[in-house]
Amino acid sequence: MSQYFLILASAFLLAAGVTPFVRRMAFRLNVVDQPSARKVHVQPIPLLGGAAIYVAFIVTLALLGDRGYIREVAGIFIGATFCSFMGLWDDRLGLGASGKLVGQVLASLVLVISGVRIQLFRIEALNVALTVLWTVGITNSLNLLDNMDGLSGGVGAVAAAFFLLLAAMSRQYLVGALAAALLGACVGFLVYNVNPATIFMGDTGALFLGYMLAAVGIKLRFPANVTHVTWMIPVLVLGLPVFDTTLVFLSRLRRGLNPLTTPGKDHTSHRLVKAGLSHREAVLVLYLVCGALGVLAMYLTQATVSEGYAVGAVVLATGVYAIYRLERIGPLTTATPPPAEPQPAAVHSH
Repeated sequence: MSQYFLILASAFLLAAGVTPFVRRMAFRLNVVDQPSARKVHVQPIPLLGGAAIYVAFIVTLALLGDRGYIREVAGIFIGATFCSFMGLWDDRLGLGASGKLVGQVLASLVLVISGVRIQLFRIEALNVALTVLWTVGITNSLNLLDNMDGLSGGVGAVAAAFFLLLAAMSRQYLVGALAAALLGACVGFLVYNVNPATIFMGDTGALFLGYMLAAVGIKLRFPANVTHVTWMIPVLVLGLPVFDTTLVFLSRLRRGLNPLTTPGKDHTSHRLVKAGLSHREAVLVLYLVCGALGVLAMYLTQATVSEGYAVGAVVLATGVYAIYRLERIGPLTTATPPPAEPQPAAVHSH
């Protein structure tokens, strides 16, 4: 555990130290999120915060990580780097949804080639297809979740913390090191990203964070239980991004909108604000939801098949009901923050 703490602390210090420099560079390069009718912030906010997360993560593991498992680690790093640079391109010049989708599929295939793949079915083609679907889905879900100050980074930190605990419990050093570095980098960035944010992670960070969480979820193994149960563990840990993406897709399809290209303030966080919470309160509630799902995921490591599927059924039913209630609340249409908010919160919706 001391090695995990060293990795976590180093990544935190690097991210916290690099972010102010990255913020100045973003203004110099004009990589900023401009105010608009669908956003709350009233002044340009730099978008390169994800570069600080990336640098802190890579440098920490390069210096302190285990040199073993080079092939798999190299595959994860290459795919994550590709996603991060693709996000940087999108932040700076703009990249269409189809271009990002193709890039994410290619990045997920890097995982497959390097040996990081889901092993749930006997037919290998199904495992490859599920690996690509999972990686692309989680990568996009963290990108979509990056719609309010501190939300995507905080949820990523909570998920990484649970992945770290799960890895430590099953003595998986490589996965634990990846999760520890990711946790430290996210928390270091959150120093500047919590409400009111002075920098956003942008697609540079959101795509990198989503890809890394997807890869860590695939790498986790639970030898003390059967795969009929343990496949649900990473799904629960990342259940909030999955839920938010499902809500947005179903809502936009119901309204006759393209769910991939239509931006809007129709995410879970926006609907909680419309229901009366402040932006900070909405983000904290979602942190708590993510934490509760993580606790359930840890329970499943020792659950029987019947207990595991009972938990899964309850979570699924709760999710369906939550989608119904949030859909009745509807998207946030106000262009200004609610009165309870002491300072304007930056909302940069996808």
